[in-house]
Amino acid sequence: MIRTPFDTLAEYERRSLAHAVVQPAREIAQDQYRGVGYRVGKRRLISNFGEVVEIVQMPPVTPVPGAQPWLLGIGNLRGNLFPVVDLKQFLEGERTVLHEGQRVLVMRQAGGDVALTIDELYGQRSFHESQQVEPGELADGRYGHFIDRAFASDDQRWGVFALGLLARTPEFRQTAL
Repeated sequence: MIRTPFDTLAEYERRSLAHAVVQPAREIAQDQYRGVGYRVGKRRLISNFGEVVEIVQMPPVTPVPGAQPWLLGIGNLRGNLFPVVDLKQFLEGERTVLHEGQRVLVMRQAGGDVALTIDELYGQRSFHESQQVEPGELADGRYGHFIDRAFASDDQRWGVFALGLLARTPEFRQTAL
């Protein structure tokens, strides 16, 4: 019997899977909140992992004539075009100071992904239910529409920012002047 290259690869896979080490399932406690931590302006925010598609370096941006000032333009990531929004300017009216190595959060919304500029990325954060506090000044101004709870850790307060709610906000969806 003549073995094809496919047969050889299939045999390698079968043998490899037969020796695979099974890792114990890691369960996330029901009383824990996990998400991506970042800073916009002076506010430390956290958003659910399910709302963040990925975090990437700021792509080159092509401006869009006649767009809101907070819409920086259109970016291209691996052949996919998406709007790049200055989140700080949308929420506070103040432009984010862009720098080399700038990161953006990519969130999914109906019709495609959107990149949001942030001032600083803190990465994965976990909070226990017992760390929950009132949002206070984190929810002042326009942030109040998107932050309904917060957590405290090491003298820092983190507002839970609902990216999904942001994506459904009519003003956010209307980018034309």
